[in-house]
Amino acid sequence: QVQLQESGPGLVKPSQMLSLTCTVSGGSITTRYYAWSWIRQPPGKGMQWMGAIAYDGSTYYSPSLKSRTSISRDTSKNQFSLQLNSVTPEETAVYYCARGQLDWVVAGRDDYAYWGQGTQVTVSS
Repeated sequence: QVQLQESGPGLVKPSQMLSLTCTVSGGSITTRYYAWSWIRQPPGKGMQWMGAIAYDGSTYYSPSLKSRTSISRDTSKNQFSLQLNSVTPEETAVYYCARGQLDWVVAGRDDYAYWGQGTQVTVSS
């Protein structure tokens, strides 16, 4: 059974960088043909896909966030990470990591077999 767990600061100041890590167990992040995504949900709003890193290390980003987002991985720790620069209070949300099929992720299909429990991030001074 694949399990994902998000970790990182729960409070980030406006204009600073948000950094989260997803630790995966029960499966390798290098297994074909999966992609590992970051998704967020602001209060009272829908889910927003932010970006993903594929089994081969290639990255994909939401066009609206691409200039501020970086997703990386540490295969030795079976982890992947999100960095989001210059955050605003409107980016307060629950942040999730999830696993999906690479071709579905690229096609924009919201279908993920495994999710982390989510972590609350508040952007506030």
